[in-house]
Amino acid sequence: MAINIEVRGKIIAGGKLPLICAPLTGKNQALVLDELTGVLGKGPDLVEWRVDFFEHITNVQEVMQTAVSIRQTAGDIPVLFTIRSAKEGGQPIALSEKQVVDLYAAVCRSKSIDLIDFELSNPREQIHNLRKITSENAVKLILSYHNFEFTPGPESISLKFREAERLGADIAKAAVMPKKLEDVLTLLSLTLEARDQLQIPVISIAMGEYGSLTRMFGWVFGSVVTFAVAENSSAPGQVPIEDLKTVLAVTQKGLGQSACYSSKQSHGN
Repeated sequence: MAINIEVRGKIIAGGKLPLICAPLTGKNQALVLDELTGVLGKGPDLVEWRVDFFEHITNVQEVMQTAVSIRQTAGDIPVLFTIRSAKEGGQPIALSEKQVVDLYAAVCRSKSIDLIDFELSNPREQIHNLRKITSENAVKLILSYHNFEFTPGPESISLKFREAERLGADIAKAAVMPKKLEDVLTLLSLTLEARDQLQIPVISIAMGEYGSLTRMFGWVFGSVVTFAVAENSSAPGQVPIEDLKTVLAVTQKGLGQSACYSSKQSHGN
């Protein structure tokens, strides 16, 4: 059974419901901060800055300034910093692998973010280096796997979860593309298995139309974060945050749990 994780008072793992994460995909600082204002008005539990959408990603100073501004504006809302690689569904960027790692390291040391998402496909040395840096700076490390083409076999997905744990992740994440409803069932079953067998929490997402089911109900099987649209979508199948909150409340009530969902809820109560 996974250990509980708390960031800025938000229980990421161990609460009664998943945390709702809304992406920021603005191309420059002004657009990101304007987007953030609109996102915060809809009451997410986390915000994810998808820095691969940022057209000034090669300007380290501007990235750092934007991260600090996001932190100041977000208040107690935890901030997830992600540079998604093009090979796993992100935007093309003009940074080398080393420059990506250096940027992750710099933003961790700035104390302006709370979590980072780094892909399992990266070289092991880079993962180990970032694990050390996140630990030293009280930043949580999500090690992730994304497949926008199909849903791999059960053993392959299970291996990704176990590999993330072995490499020192605080949270393991897998996002896949289902071709049929059976693929959704496969992912949910593996999520339940990981919840019961791993020592770290997991995030599991199926993308596209079928995948929207996992965004709404994956938490029942153990996925601790779900991603929703507040202003702009960062992946196919994301559900508007208002609709997602309604589904979570109805599902929770149907399962007989006592506390109702609201954006102001402390999930540990």
